[in-house]
Amino acid sequence: MNKEKIFTANEVARILGLSKQTLFRYEKRGIFPRSRRNSINHWRQYTEADVKKLKDIIRGSIE
Repeated sequence: MNKEKIFTANEVARILGLSKQTLFRYEKRGIFPRSRRNSINHWRQYTEADVKKLKDIIRGSIE
């Protein structure tokens, strides 16, 4: 079975070059779309597609 990789907030922040707090702040301000939440512990979860979308948002704000 080909299961999609799920990233934690820490992993996504590191990939994007942001602090975890900045990642959360951007989501709260509406700069980033709201993340999915784990149904058990309610932690944020991101797919590869989510990470790509966040990279595109950052890239768009720089250009």
